Amino acid sequence: MMQLPWKLESQRNYFSQALIESGRKDPRIVVVGADTTESIKTLPFGKEFPDRLFNVGIAEPNMMAIASGLAAAGQIPFACTYSVFGSGHVYNVIRQAVAYPKLNVKIFCSHAGITTGLDGATHQMNEDIALMRGLPNMVVLVPADGPQTAKCVEAAVEWSGPVYCRFSRANFPTLTQPSDPFEIGRATTLRDGADITLIGCGIMVSRCLLAAEELKKAGVSARVINMSTIKPLDAAIVVRAARETGAVVTAEEHSIVHGLGSAVAAVTAEHYPVPVKMVGVNDVFGESGEAEELLEKYGLTAASVAKAADLALKLK
Repeated sequence: MMQLPWKLESQRNYFSQALIESGRKDPRIVVVGADTTESIKTLPFGKEFPDRLFNVGIAEPNMMAIASGLAAAGQIPFACTYSVFGSGHVYNVIRQAVAYPKLNVKIFCSHAGITTGLDGATHQMNEDIALMRGLPNMVVLVPADGPQTAKCVEAAVEWSGPVYCRFSRANFPTLTQPSDPFEIGRATTLRDGADITLIGCGIMVSRCLLAAEELKKAGVSARVINMSTIKPLDAAIVVRAARETGAVVTAEEHSIVHGLGSAVAAVTAEHYPVPVKMVGVNDVFGESGEAEELLEKYGLTAASVAKAADLALKLK
């Protein structure tokens, strides 16, 4: 297996620190948790601001309803738990009490995707992007690494309206710098290329960069785009890439059903049809295992991205 050339760091640690720093700047920021304040690392926020952290216990629908009430009262609530509980378990509450009234609730969820690992299929949320991007008024963020997770916190505070952000329990390769610009709705090109475009989100951005290196050895010039906002999607960068490279591969630690790949394919189909191949979880549930083992088993690897690129290139 190809070794990652980057430092592995916790997105949760960056999230935790960014939450505290944002809380120091804005007294309206409060946190509502559901018995996961220690593992998702919102407890440090509560230690600094004991009157601004509310742990409601194992009652996620209540957590989301309380967050919506706080938002209606003028606060900026961060509703934080595991992604399976913060999106799937409370979907109707989010729909009716957050998205429909367009309240200023920030839903930041850890333990997304199959890298939740040993907790198994019940806790491996591979459908949350699909659920959240289907909701009117909802922004959907998938940061590529720790520094970008911190940027998502800062951007969510400034954004008026509901935001959903998913990140990982496992440590991720750190690809970006804290000084790098970040804007909701804007993707970034990490590597230029002329023959094909690899569009990734989350941990799969690093896999796209590794795949680009492998493709280079075969004489293929691959562009790599970090699509950290799934909704609103940066359609302009997708169309430009389609026009200039003629083929696209998407890569996500999420189901290929209604995830990043579906969003990108919809844009190309409407504006500039080109071959699009999707790398992700192939409409199946996960299983218990170590994070890296599961990424390998379910094909979320640089080799899988490179193979998909080869297939897409043949369709040009």
